[in-house]
Amino acid sequence: MSNSFRLPWHKLTHWEYWPMEVVYFPVFFYWLYLSVRARSLFFFSASNPGIETGGMLGEVKFDILKKIPEAYRTPTLFFAYPFEAEQVLDQLKKNSWTYPLIFKPDIGERGNGVEKIDNAEQALDYLSHCTYDLLVQPFITYPIELGVFYYRYPSREKGQVVSVVAKEFLKVKGNGSVTLAQLVDANPRAALQAERLSIKYAKRWQEVMDKDHELLLEPIGNHCRGTSFRNANDIINEQLVSVFDTLSKQIDGFYFGRFDLKCRSIEELMKGEGISIMELNGAGSEQGHIYHPGFSFFTAVKTILQQWRILFEISVENHKRGIPYMTLKETRGYLRKSKQLRQKYSA
Repeated sequence: MSNSFRLPWHKLTHWEYWPMEVVYFPVFFYWLYLSVRARSLFFFSASNPGIETGGMLGEVKFDILKKIPEAYRTPTLFFAYPFEAEQVLDQLKKNSWTYPLIFKPDIGERGNGVEKIDNAEQALDYLSHCTYDLLVQPFITYPIELGVFYYRYPSREKGQVVSVVAKEFLKVKGNGSVTLAQLVDANPRAALQAERLSIKYAKRWQEVMDKDHELLLEPIGNHCRGTSFRNANDIINEQLVSVFDTLSKQIDGFYFGRFDLKCRSIEELMKGEGISIMELNGAGSEQGHIYHPGFSFFTAVKTILQQWRILFEISVENHKRGIPYMTLKETRGYLRKSKQLRQKYSA
């Protein structure tokens, strides 16, 4: 039986695929409670004074990246829309950058608009449809991709790493007798991406894959793109916390969020070496380990609520130190900006 008949049941019984409105329904009431205590619906904006809205709404990635010490951050080029495709290609040539590259929006969410670009032809195709400020980064080939969630109270010298998620990219392995389309259909995680993958791999869709040949279907480490998130909290120790304490204190106005990075090895990560940070997400980020397959929904909600309590406490502490909460007028402006961006994606 084709997996397409089983996918609705699979999505229903695996909460990681549920709509965010369902997952965050209990959080909505807790946010209201915390807002009453803080006397502001937008208390979270004070969590990271160095990031717009604290990192909850429409924050600019490039501005955040520039705050990360150069030794740790992934090299990034910024192009303000509107721009000409040749302008982008000329800058890549000027900087001696070679493919593959990562193209992504400067303001983005949940992997929208993020693509691995393997050659100039793909770059021109992407740029012909691009209607937003663009970031270009080299594709980092380090073998391990992690999301490390860290926080530190402003009044304390030492912070905490509370979540590490390891990203397992979507791939299939051939057996010499079935097509790529059939392999995708047999894998529920891949089958949920079938419509997009059938376009991406149109020329190979009915090709029979050789036995034991592995094909990486999705190189972007985003849960919404089929990447499997694995709980790697077992690597959290004092050494790891010390690395991120040292790093975070060099980022002006940062106290709460998730580092999305690649590293050469866990051993080097523990020394603060061999690290390339691709993004830093603030108040709106999640502890990615909760999406580990089989992770309890109720434990996940409890984790999210605990995260919001910490977010509230850090925000209030910063507010007492003179950091203002975002106003209703400012919030409306950021919401409009986020809405306009989503419209550009779907254009």
